[in-house]
Amino acid sequence: MNSLLADVPLVEWKTYLLWHLIASAAPSLSKPFVEEDFNFNQHILQGTQELLPRWKRCVVVTDRQLGFALGQIYVKKQFPPEAKARAQEMVHNLVVALHDDIETHGWDPRPRRRRWPSSTLSPPRSANPDKWRDYSAYKVDRGAYVLKVFRGNTFEFNRDLTKIGQPLDRTEWGMTPPTVNAYYNSKMNEIVFPAGILQPPFFDAQADDAVNYGGIGAVIGHEMTHGFDDQGRKFDAQGNLTNWWTDSDLKNYNQRAEWWRSSSTTTR
Repeated sequence: MNSLLADVPLVEWKTYLLWHLIASAAPSLSKPFVEEDFNFNQHILQGTQELLPRWKRCVVVTDRQLGFALGQIYVKKQFPPEAKARAQEMVHNLVVALHDDIETHGWDPRPRRRRWPSSTLSPPRSANPDKWRDYSAYKVDRGAYVLKVFRGNTFEFNRDLTKIGQPLDRTEWGMTPPTVNAYYNSKMNEIVFPAGILQPPFFDAQADDAVNYGGIGAVIGHEMTHGFDDQGRKFDAQGNLTNWWTDSDLKNYNQRAEWWRSSSTTTR
């Protein structure tokens, strides 16, 4: 990089940086830029056949830039407190069930076992965060759309900078409430289920337990098992990257994992 700064003419740097500016701004510019950006980056490179309608693209950008403000309205309209309570109860029940499975399937019973993620999991989170994000520093006006997108990017960049030197915020979410997805975060030892996925066919607060456990219950179980997969198992109950397994359990785990990998390969 140092040699390039010294050897490449300034006019070429200007061309290079201008291209990157236009390329990053293209999805937020006028129709010709949007269509050309889609044609190359999504159609040619990824095989996507059709550009989403503008209203859908606007919803996606609103969620990406102001997702927790949007989520506050979404949850208020679509997800009552009683639905959240029922979802939380399901998560609790499945955590207990997984813990009971571990206790009765031949793993080391010594006290060190209490450090396993399933038994020390952070309180499960569903629907929405307890503390909403403050967007007061994000200016929204009726000016150029692309400038609002740039301001949103700057807002998020500055928000990240303010975290430097501060205690870790364990209440922060990695997904916005309207997102139809869920995740396990090994660095926080937490599972999160946004309100967006807590709707049919995954979850219905008015439906029978059997329906909900067959739907969102499978998702909850899936996310919990990430605490024991080949990556999640490397983090302890506080999210620290450390080996907290006993020697016998780790050997047993690796043997079973290797058997599963070889078995799966043979089946395919």
